[in-house]
Amino acid sequence: MLDTLYRDFGTGYVPRWHGDIVDLAGAYLVPARHTLLVALDADGRVVATGALDSRGPAHPPNPRHLARRYPCGTTAQLRRLYVRPEHRRRGLARRLVSELLAFASADGGYRAVYLHTDPSVPGAEAFWRSLGTVVHDEREDADTGNGVLHVEIPMAAPAEAVRR
Repeated sequence: MLDTLYRDFGTGYVPRWHGDIVDLAGAYLVPARHTLLVALDADGRVVATGALDSRGPAHPPNPRHLARRYPCGTTAQLRRLYVRPEHRRRGLARRLVSELLAFASADGGYRAVYLHTDPSVPGAEAFWRSLGTVVHDEREDADTGNGVLHVEIPMAAPAEAVRR
């Protein structure tokens, strides 16, 4: 995950944004309604990750209307879906999303699935648009925002979209 922050995002580790990464157990494994998935290659190296938690988008830094639309507790937020570049375009991300959506659905308490993504990461925007609906594009905000794309994914994503 840290490799992605440095390589793909160019931000490096920022504690207020990435604190969950240094406490994966506390963020995703201990809370019953949260989960973390990890894909390994044949040699046991991590090649992809995906997580889900019950924290809706915080305001700030996200727009206030999104924090209201996707409240904590009833929103399953997809997080940390990263695939190493040499393992992309093999269906790993779609498989992880499918498993995360199944987890959210089985929980029974989530009403929506939300995520935000950096559209400058190669393939990110097209991937998320293929699975959900953009609910806010910060690139359209005049002099505000961080250029982030906010997406809602159907709780049960269409099977054909996840299989693609």
